[in-house]
Amino acid sequence: MKILVINCGSSSLKYQLLNPQTGELFAKGLCERIGIEGSKMEYENPAKDFEITLEHAMPTHKEALNLVISAIVNPEYGVIKSVEEIDAIGHRVVHGGEEFATSVLVDDAVMGGLEANSELAPLHNPANILGIKTMQELMPGKANVAVFDTAFHQTMPAEAYMYALPYEDYTELKVRKYGFHGTSHKFVSGVAQELLGNPAESKIIVCHLGNGGSISAVKNGKCIDTSMGLTPLQGIMMGTRCGDIDPAAVLFIKNKRGLSDKEMDARLNKQSGILGVFGKSSDCRDMEIGAVEGDARALLAEEMFAYKIRGYVGNYAAQMGGVDAICFTGGIGENSGKVRAMVLKGLEFLGVDLDEELNSKRQKGNVVLSKPESKVTVFKIPTNEELVIARDTYEIVNK
Repeated sequence: MKILVINCGSSSLKYQLLNPQTGELFAKGLCERIGIEGSKMEYENPAKDFEITLEHAMPTHKEALNLVISAIVNPEYGVIKSVEEIDAIGHRVVHGGEEFATSVLVDDAVMGGLEANSELAPLHNPANILGIKTMQELMPGKANVAVFDTAFHQTMPAEAYMYALPYEDYTELKVRKYGFHGTSHKFVSGVAQELLGNPAESKIIVCHLGNGGSISAVKNGKCIDTSMGLTPLQGIMMGTRCGDIDPAAVLFIKNKRGLSDKEMDARLNKQSGILGVFGKSSDCRDMEIGAVEGDARALLAEEMFAYKIRGYVGNYAAQMGGVDAICFTGGIGENSGKVRAMVLKGLEFLGVDLDEELNSKRQKGNVVLSKPESKVTVFKIPTNEELVIARDTYEIVNK
């Protein structure tokens, strides 16, 4: 079976064609600068070790998806002879609200629900919806499945997802914690469960650390809490996002600096986090280099980053009554041994015994980073969100 996975952003589009049963990847790539001058498409055929970058005008997502289809059926470097070989299309959708707690086959009612939830993710959901509509037009008759970033977290109890605001803000405005990166947390916690031997009961903490980052507490396979909230701004300090902050500080800064709502939003989402503290870059690698060179602000940003993550790990261990495994994933979680070590420093009281030498090495695949005698197993697990989307699509279409 072949599933085409689509992840539409406002001006970008990621795609993969893969087998959900075996995980075999046939093709993948990225369309950038959609609707902007200088747009291009990257295409890769892993089996043939073939890569190509095509510069091509893409005024809309329709032209981008047409290029994707043309590439995967190309007689020279394509991977299928016809789009008829594609069994279904799986779409990443950022926000499903409370309405969608699982992945769903797209129909008119579902599209209406996606539109209704767009106000909760105005930068993401409209692009996701556009991707679905475009594929329905380009490949009529093919099943489209929506897989939500928020769905895995919908098992949180009310005491975890509710905010202490007037109750009508929840009932009338849907203001509550939703959480994001759900497909990654689902995949990584599932792999960790398998690596632990599939025990009947388990307490797993997943640290998804990239330019955006979130932490989740997964008890017996179900998420009971996560760090991101109504939007991806809540939680740990990130590349450009501030994470948790006193709400009154937002009003104070906005009023003192005379900023508009849009300018304040940009300050919190695009000018804060590592970039805001370090000042030179939002990239963790640049921060680490600066820290080694003795840059005081890089050192501060590095310590703050680890401190915030460690706080969530400790919090979730308390909420679950212990922890069996701590997992690191995402660009930073998978590649920065220094960040992992800094996060875990001081958690020895929980039973964490990190193998410092093993943690300092770059290794592919799933790796146990703790010592054999450690009461808490520390994992490095590469995430695979596209495979989760493909698997969910396969299961729903097969039903």
